[in-house]
Amino acid sequence: MTVADADLETPDGAAALLRTTTAVRERARILLQRARAGSSRWFTVDNDALHKAADEVVDVTRARYPDLRIPFHSRWRHFEAGGVDRKAVLDEQLSGLDAPARARAMIDLAVVSVLLDAGAGADWGYAEESSGQRFTRSEGLGVASFHMFASGTFSSDPDEPLRADAAGLRGLAADRLSAAFQIGPSNPLVGLEGRVQLLRRLGDALAAQPEVFGPHGRPGGLFDVLVDSGTVAAHDVLSQLLASLSGIWLADNTIGDRPLGDCWHHDAVPGPGLTQGWMPFHKLSQWLSYSLLEPFQWAGVTVVGLDALTGLPEYRNGGLLLDTGALSLRDPASAEQEWRAGDELVVEWRALTVALLDELAPLVRERLDVDPDQLPLACVLEGGTWAAGRTLAQRLRGGLPPLAIVSDGTVF
Repeated sequence: MTVADADLETPDGAAALLRTTTAVRERARILLQRARAGSSRWFTVDNDALHKAADEVVDVTRARYPDLRIPFHSRWRHFEAGGVDRKAVLDEQLSGLDAPARARAMIDLAVVSVLLDAGAGADWGYAEESSGQRFTRSEGLGVASFHMFASGTFSSDPDEPLRADAAGLRGLAADRLSAAFQIGPSNPLVGLEGRVQLLRRLGDALAAQPEVFGPHGRPGGLFDVLVDSGTVAAHDVLSQLLASLSGIWLADNTIGDRPLGDCWHHDAVPGPGLTQGWMPFHKLSQWLSYSLLEPFQWAGVTVVGLDALTGLPEYRNGGLLLDTGALSLRDPASAEQEWRAGDELVVEWRALTVALLDELAPLVRERLDVDPDQLPLACVLEGGTWAAGRTLAQRLRGGLPPLAIVSDGTVF
């Protein structure tokens, strides 16, 4: 079913619309317009401070990428943590395979690694034996999951460890994942059980769709489904992920029996039919889409339509906006409370983040004197907004986000 043909009074039709980035952007902009008009219960918007945010992003971007050769914001950057080229190691291990087979393995790695990439908490870290370095937060999760993949953690075939497959994921034991993440009393990781459940549910979804993921249920089957005449559109990657994997998310957000995943209620969000009141984000699915683009490119596939994807509504990008004053809490005491992903304040914060990132990107490009073709949103994020948000958080709160979100390990 195409979105244009969807009957929005049916669960299938409503879910189809809510799985588009057009819906994400349009609804986020409505909430931003409402906040600017002074009608938000939670936030005020300072348009002048958005220029301060752009300045912060430009300073961080120039420091990180002085030549402005900025890669995509993707999981592959975390595999480079500590200056170690782990992809080169993987390339060597996969050197006997043809380009599509190498791409399938890299897609397998990216999918499981991204699904393990949600907030780790401030007290967890991963000690990498080979480099002697310790990594925290997203880099730590990335490096840890890279080594899990390399050791065959996600494969059911000992003779083919460099893959993820349905049987390997469905049989994943929590204690094995805990040991691989080096979790202990002095090294706690937020949301371990949620991550285990998510990977098991991924295994179920892969097994149930052999027409997409092949007889072994490998995420890498996406390569064969999506590549058409040597090109792939970024939004097609996201659409396939949402169509195939929406059932894996732990959030109990549904219309009828259709799972919506990272899509939440906000009473001020308008929409036709059953979509009214729903604010979609699909943050991890979009993060995954960004992270799959490079494996396609490395296999010789041309990626088009990069800016169809949105900015990522997570606590680094959202924190950048709060910490620069582009967004302010109406009640400062809100920062002292704990919030959940479905709370209206959090839903609105994330929506305002999406809409303001779209406004921030051209300000950053103007300051760097580049055009959108040279610096698509995927590179603005990498340069960029995410890193600037982290820098400000470190400067102001020792790295903690500006709002405390109770996480199950699958949204933030």
